[in-house]
Amino acid sequence: MNNSILVTRSSMPEYQEYIDEIKEIWDSHWLTNMGVKHKELQAELVSYLKVPSIDLLTNGHMALELSLQALHLPKGSEVITTPFTFASTTHAIVRNGLEPVFCDINPVDFTMDVTKIEALITDKTSAIMPVHVYGNICDVEEIQRIADKYGLKVIYDAAHTFGVEYKKKGIGSFGDVSCFSFHATKVFNTIEGGAACFADQDFGLDLYRLKNFGIRGPETVDGVGANAKMNEFCAAMGLCNLRHVDEEIAKRKAVVERYMEHLDGVDGLQMNPIQKDVKPNYAYFPVIFEENVFGATRNEVMEALAEQGIGSRKYFYPLTNTFDCFHGKYDPSQTPVALHLSKRVLTLPLYADLSLEDVNRICKIILNCKR
Repeated sequence: MNNSILVTRSSMPEYQEYIDEIKEIWDSHWLTNMGVKHKELQAELVSYLKVPSIDLLTNGHMALELSLQALHLPKGSEVITTPFTFASTTHAIVRNGLEPVFCDINPVDFTMDVTKIEALITDKTSAIMPVHVYGNICDVEEIQRIADKYGLKVIYDAAHTFGVEYKKKGIGSFGDVSCFSFHATKVFNTIEGGAACFADQDFGLDLYRLKNFGIRGPETVDGVGANAKMNEFCAAMGLCNLRHVDEEIAKRKAVVERYMEHLDGVDGLQMNPIQKDVKPNYAYFPVIFEENVFGATRNEVMEALAEQGIGSRKYFYPLTNTFDCFHGKYDPSQTPVALHLSKRVLTLPLYADLSLEDVNRICKIILNCKR
């Protein structure tokens, strides 16, 4: 349909801006292996994200998976995490020979319920992997207190929080490592890409080895690694998009504010919260539909939108602890809040170029579902 609206749309620079950015690549024929664009983007992101150090990778999943390896967690040890997340979070743990232990989320901002973490810690626990959700940040202070008390590592899945700050500190500066996704659908994209932010330079060296086959120098390979290097074309897209990201976030804010004008305060609808001391990035617009009050289910609203060519997403559904690949292994009833919300959450279209008139139309369709 010509008037269809996708749930998201990738931000892109002007065509000529990208062409100008990649001309140097054409001249040098240097396409990958930490070239000029890679190094330039790396330096600019350290400044923008307010982090001590950053390494760029081919995607956000490899940032998670290789960061877990670089922390040298004992094989078979347990990592406390959340099932209210994308598959990547849980799969990164499992693929490293580690055991995910699922902590429930709080019903306000959908992040890990910090009051439930300590009860899950055993002598096998080696780390906590919380997830910042929809741009909402976890209780980083309490999580760090618990980690320090029990001697645990903290790895943040920060895929949703590019540019978010807490008390004027970049959110990527918390924990032992924070991992970002620069996928095409994110607030900031490099077409495909990711990054790990950290302070410990020994960790950084191990991560670099892991992303580059264990190669330390022209004749030195002192580790066993994978191949997860960001190429120059992706880095060039990142350099272009970084110039405009603040403007993109401002446009997203206007979209969110229009949604809130229509939907905030409607009985049976729960909106994303405004967190204290947080500079947001307006990454997603989730709505919780409590059908007993609103009168229509999440699925019915989704179908009504789809009939008008409007995309939405059950994000996150299903929970990762209910995936078919883990059939019978985990008990989702142990994370009841996450289970409840996963059956009621719908993320609405949100991107910088979404017109306010389209937001009005989306909200009208939703409100017409109310019974």
